[in-house]
Amino acid sequence: MPEHTIPTHIFRAYDIRGIYNEDLYPETMLRIGYAIGTYARERDMRSVVVGNDIRASSVLLSNALISGLLYSGIDVANVGTTSFGVCAFSGWMLRKDIIAYVTASHLPPEWNGLKLYTGDGIGFSAEENERIRDIALENPEPSTSTGHYHELNMSDEYVEYLARRFEHDQYRALRIAVDCGNGSMGLVAPEVMNRVQLRADMLFSDPDPSFPNRPSEPTESSLGTLKTEVTRNNLDFGAAFDGDGDRVVIVDDRGRVLSADQCGTILGKALLKQREGPVLANVECSMLIERELKCRIERIPVGHTFLTKYANQNKAVLGIESSGHYVIPHIFPFDDAMIVPLIIAQIITSTGKRLSELVDELPSYPKERRNVSCSDEIKFRVIDSLAAKLSGEYKLNTMDGIRIDLDDGWALIRASNTSPLIRVTVEGVTERAKRELMDKFLMHVEEAIEAHLKSG
Repeated sequence: MPEHTIPTHIFRAYDIRGIYNEDLYPETMLRIGYAIGTYARERDMRSVVVGNDIRASSVLLSNALISGLLYSGIDVANVGTTSFGVCAFSGWMLRKDIIAYVTASHLPPEWNGLKLYTGDGIGFSAEENERIRDIALENPEPSTSTGHYHELNMSDEYVEYLARRFEHDQYRALRIAVDCGNGSMGLVAPEVMNRVQLRADMLFSDPDPSFPNRPSEPTESSLGTLKTEVTRNNLDFGAAFDGDGDRVVIVDDRGRVLSADQCGTILGKALLKQREGPVLANVECSMLIERELKCRIERIPVGHTFLTKYANQNKAVLGIESSGHYVIPHIFPFDDAMIVPLIIAQIITSTGKRLSELVDELPSYPKERRNVSCSDEIKFRVIDSLAAKLSGEYKLNTMDGIRIDLDDGWALIRASNTSPLIRVTVEGVTERAKRELMDKFLMHVEEAIEAHLKSG
C-alpha cells in the first residue's frame, strides 16, 4: 500500500481521526485493522466487535477495518451502523476482547476515525494507540490464518437492558425534548424513550451524514431549536447528543444549557443517596463539585480513557468529564450518554422539583479560559519549568498540566496535545477573584515562554 496512506498525525492520544480521502483512506483503515489484529494476537486476544456511526464514509471504512482484522486472523462480530452505546454494550455483554467503533464523534462531516475500547469498556490508552500506530507503520508480515466473521444486532437487548433499570410509570407525568442532531442516536433514542415510558419530542432524529440542522457537536450556540422547543411547550427539560452518542448536553425547563459541572453535580447528589464511593472529575472541572458533593472527589487527567479506567478501577459512583462525557459504572462501564437524561428524569420525579430549581440551588462560580500561543517544540518544557517555579509558592497537582487550588478559586495551566498552545483556565468564587487569578497566572505563562525563547 502507498506509504502516504498512513500519516502519523491521525493517531491521537485516545483515538484515530482524520479527513476522509485526504489523510484517512480505506487503505489506511485496512492497515490499521491489520495492526489492531496484530496487537491483539500479541496479547492472546482473538475477538473484536466492530460498529460504525452514520457518516457517509463510515460503512466503507468499517468494512476496510474488518477486512484488516480478518486478514490478521482475528474474529469479528459486526454490529453495523448504530450508536456508540449499542456497539460498546454489544462487546461488553458478549465479552469480546476489543470494541472498535468507526466515528469522528462531534467533528464535521468530512472527518472520520476510530475509537478503541477493551471488552471491559475501558478506552485504549495513549500507549496502546501508539503501539497500534507503530505496527501499522511497520507493515508486518501477513498472518497464516483468517478470522471468522458474523453479523449481529443487539439493539433490542440494549433497549431492554435500559428498560429494566429505568422503566417507570411516573415518567408518564414528564415530557422532554431529545435532539439527536441527525446523528447516530436517532437510531436508538426514540425506541429507548418509548420503552421506558418517557414522553419525548424527538428533534432531528433522522440520521443524515451532512448534519443539516445543527453541527454534530451540541453547544450553547447550536441548540437554539432545542431551547425553543423546551420553553415554548413548557417541557421538563431537553437533551442533545453529539454525533455518535457518547456525549450529552442538558437544557433545563427555562431553556438554559447546563455545564457538565452543573449536570454532574446534580447527578452526583442523587447517585450518592443510593450508593457509596468516590466521584471522579477531570482537572478542568469546576470546584463546584468539591463544594457541593459530600464524598471523596478524585481529580483525574483529561480524556475519556482516564474517565473509564479510573471510574471502574476505583469503584466510583460517577465520573465527570468537562466536555460532557459521564460514566456511571453500576449501569455501564463506558461513556454512553443515553443514560444521563434517564437519570435526570428519575431525579425530577423523585424530588418533585423542576430541573431549573435544582440548578438554581447550586452556587455559580465565574470561569474563563485563555489560549496563549506557544510552539510545539517548547510548550511542554515551558510547563515543566513553570511547575518547578510555582512549586515553591503553591501546592500543585501536576497529573495533567499544573492545577493550583486556592481558597478563592483555582487555576489550570495545560499544554494542548494537538495545537501550539498553552491553555490557562481559572475559576473564582467571585468575578474579581477570577480576574485576579487570570492576570496572575497568564503573566507567569507569558514570562516562562519569553524566557525559553530568549534562552534558545
